[in-house]
Amino acid sequence: MAGGGEAVAQALAGGAPLPQALGAGGPCPVRFVPQAELPAGVAYEQFIFDTGSVPTRENLHDFFNGLCWLRFPLAKQRLNRLQAAQIAADGVRDVRGPVRDALTLFDENAALLQAPDALWTALLERDWQRLFISLRPLWAQARLVLFGHALLEKLVRPYKSITAHVLREPVPASLGSDMAAWDAWLCEHLSAPLLATKPFTPLPVLGVPGWWAANDDPAFYADAAVFRPKRAGTGA
Repeated sequence: MAGGGEAVAQALAGGAPLPQALGAGGPCPVRFVPQAELPAGVAYEQFIFDTGSVPTRENLHDFFNGLCWLRFPLAKQRLNRLQAAQIAADGVRDVRGPVRDALTLFDENAALLQAPDALWTALLERDWQRLFISLRPLWAQARLVLFGHALLEKLVRPYKSITAHVLREPVPASLGSDMAAWDAWLCEHLSAPLLATKPFTPLPVLGVPGWWAANDDPAFYADAAVFRPKRAGTGA
């Protein structure tokens, strides 16, 4: 995201409106247009699917959404196609169904993790002491990549309880740090049946070693309001 983000930032510094600046970020399967181009009464996701255009407001939320399109073009396009398929099947309702809810949650707040098995086991058990203290050296072998644009926006003004929804499918170690390969892998894995199961596990991202200076102190993880234990007999 860094290269594309730098080009976008330069365009913004030169006075370009956000949709135009995002267009300077590199190849992308969609184009970015002013929010005013979205007709009244037309669903945002449907408009993107029909026109290949992303309505974009002049704010941080849409800035990060655009950057995510630049970094994960295949996965973002896959999410949009799944949204459009749900709209075609069910129409636009006042209350979203489980698949559209999960699609939106993924788009806004998801993260991807590539890590040793021991870290995954501790994360899924929400054994925060083991995850972040006992196994702390293993984080040097892990990669946590944020996908959700709302999640990125929150981190502009960070606070301790910011929590990502980590996809419960480990990114293969064979992909290394190649984000194009991550994008292709994710695109292949995203499906309506998978997302309907809400295949996520929570991760307070500022607990990740190296992400926040305060977490160098083990007492940081004693806050049960943030680092909540897994409830017995449930997945929650």
